[in-house]
Amino acid sequence: MNWLKTITKIFKVQQLRNKILFTAAIFLVFRIFAHIPVPGVDVESLKNLFAQSQLLSLLDIFSGGTLANFSVMSLGLNPYINASIIMQLLQLVIPKLEEMAKEGESGREKINQYTRYLTVPLTVIQAFGMYILLRNSDVIKTVDPLTLFSLIVTISAGTILLMWLGELISEKGIGNGISMVILAGIVGRLPIGLAQTATVFDPSQLRNVVTFLVMGLVVIVSIVIVTEARRPIQVNYSRRATATQTSVTSFIPLRVNQAGVIPIIFAVSLILLPTTFTSFFQRSPNITIANLAQDIQKIFNPNDILYNAVYFILVVIFTYFYTTVAFNTKQISEMLMKQGGFIAGIRPGQTTKKYLDYVSLRITLFGALFLGAIAILPAIGQSFTGITTLLIGGTGLLIVVSVLLETIKQIESQLVMRDYDAFLRRQ
Repeated sequence: MNWLKTITKIFKVQQLRNKILFTAAIFLVFRIFAHIPVPGVDVESLKNLFAQSQLLSLLDIFSGGTLANFSVMSLGLNPYINASIIMQLLQLVIPKLEEMAKEGESGREKINQYTRYLTVPLTVIQAFGMYILLRNSDVIKTVDPLTLFSLIVTISAGTILLMWLGELISEKGIGNGISMVILAGIVGRLPIGLAQTATVFDPSQLRNVVTFLVMGLVVIVSIVIVTEARRPIQVNYSRRATATQTSVTSFIPLRVNQAGVIPIIFAVSLILLPTTFTSFFQRSPNITIANLAQDIQKIFNPNDILYNAVYFILVVIFTYFYTTVAFNTKQISEMLMKQGGFIAGIRPGQTTKKYLDYVSLRITLFGALFLGAIAILPAIGQSFTGITTLLIGGTGLLIVVSVLLETIKQIESQLVMRDYDAFLRRQ
């Protein structure tokens, strides 16, 4: 019962207890707003639309289940995530932003502020795009300009409010606020998923259900292993102390999965763009255009082998691309050279950069293949078990496990710091 003692110890620490209770209060506010619907939407038609679209299902994961209800927070944190990705990419092409990122905490705060500014227009654009999609799908009827304006303003305000709630958690709560909000949304959908699974449960499929559960446990263990996997690269720092030469050793912890869930977002957005656009033309009065749209829909069927193969390859490609962006070997090699650091047997400068590129590319291969398997996990699970009602897909599991691991580490570090402070006070 060590876990019970740990939980008791956590709640005995007033600071940790206050942070956890504050985070729980923010979760409650979020879930209340998540059930306030935008008027004028056919909920049943909306659920059928989401059941047919994997892109909308993925967006619903990142919105915390609010998109399927079309609540005032229906877009969730999708615009903020998109803005963050855009800002990271802009740092590669705009030297001023790259210099700003190197300024430390002050530079990162400026970039975060620019990310918030960029979130607002992206929210408006996505809100209008969502209205067009739902109108063409007969989920929402055509509205007058004033009603449309109020709908977009309401949805945009909900996203900005949710972004603020996430930042409150980062400031006064526990864990990364944005990630914790996404986690709360995914976990909040579990009761609905359990209820749906119970309604369609057939005793004759008990073997398939057990197989599905075993697959889920294997996936969770695999996510933990890959998320925690590191390839440490030893770095030596030479320095002169009095008359003797001493050296300091540290490590660059190169993660197997440095890209997180971002490549899956990129890949699913790209592969589902054809079906999203062709859905607008399926009812075109032009028979040729309508037939072409239907043919494209058949080619990009999420249950087809070709679709999942292309999806897998795109995830692998985007994993390498994003890892190159996140792990800037040129910047790291320059920083090591300025600080007098070197990798044993490797010359500083360009040679160090080539070595880091070599190691990173080899490690990323395993992480990319793993993310690709996670992306097509729903299709694999359905082919093996025949179960179409998934409580949490592979992407959702990846998010939940990763966020929980980071949060547990933060709690443990604060407990260790408290014990260390108490030890110092006794001296």
